[in-house]
Amino acid sequence: MTAGPKVRIRGDIETENALVISCFPTVGMVSPIVAAYLIEHLELDYIGGIFDSRLPAVAIVNDGWALPPVRAYGGSPVCSIDGCDQVILLTSELMINDLIGNELVWALFDWSKEAKIGRGLTVDAFPKAGMKAVGMDGNEPTIEYDDDEEKVDLLGLASNEAMRDAVQALGLTMVKRGVLRGMNAAIHGEAHRRGIDVMGIMAEADPRYPDARAAAEIIRCIDQLLPITSLDIEELIEEAEAIEEQVSAMMNAAKQDEQGSSGTNAMLYG
Repeated sequence: MTAGPKVRIRGDIETENALVISCFPTVGMVSPIVAAYLIEHLELDYIGGIFDSRLPAVAIVNDGWALPPVRAYGGSPVCSIDGCDQVILLTSELMINDLIGNELVWALFDWSKEAKIGRGLTVDAFPKAGMKAVGMDGNEPTIEYDDDEEKVDLLGLASNEAMRDAVQALGLTMVKRGVLRGMNAAIHGEAHRRGIDVMGIMAEADPRYPDARAAAEIIRCIDQLLPITSLDIEELIEEAEAIEEQVSAMMNAAKQDEQGSSGTNAMLYG
């Protein structure tokens, strides 16, 4: 029997009233792209993560440091939310197994209660109209972006009325109907049940490859909460390509982990 998931955050981090941003990957790997950009431009530091024995034994190597698959970053950027002087960002490049996703979320909310977290923000994406998130056969038309950038639809989610107001203040249209799955679905479902303040931003994304354009639109929206000095699309595209390579390597390593050690050393470069 496993010990269950544990949230481990550095003891010197002040968590009371913090804003927690969750960037777990879904369509177009939009969330990890947003996370990487925020970590760099808000100057967030690695402070821990969520650990579980059922997660694959893989690591992202960044500047010589080996980092776990589900990581936490923290910092004190300028924040437009009253009382918020700490941001904690959770991210991963791995699709979290549905069998343990709920348990990870329960552990996260138990920790957030003890840590006196203020509110949460999820970053997510949904497939462009007419496209499926899986099973693309390569015959779909390529999405072309012109110089003024094709408009990317953004939608909002909210756990309660206060968060509905916050989402609408960002200029987002609320999701009317639909089905969510994965970590973000579990986060919003549990937040609604517990009455915890969580809002979500979802971008329309191309599911066939990491979509930097969709990530850029979410960053523009987050800029209203956490002012960011610049937004470089080319930098985001480079980040998307790097994440695509990382995900491919991590998936191969995870498969080896499931099948047992093959004697090889899978190196993942960030």
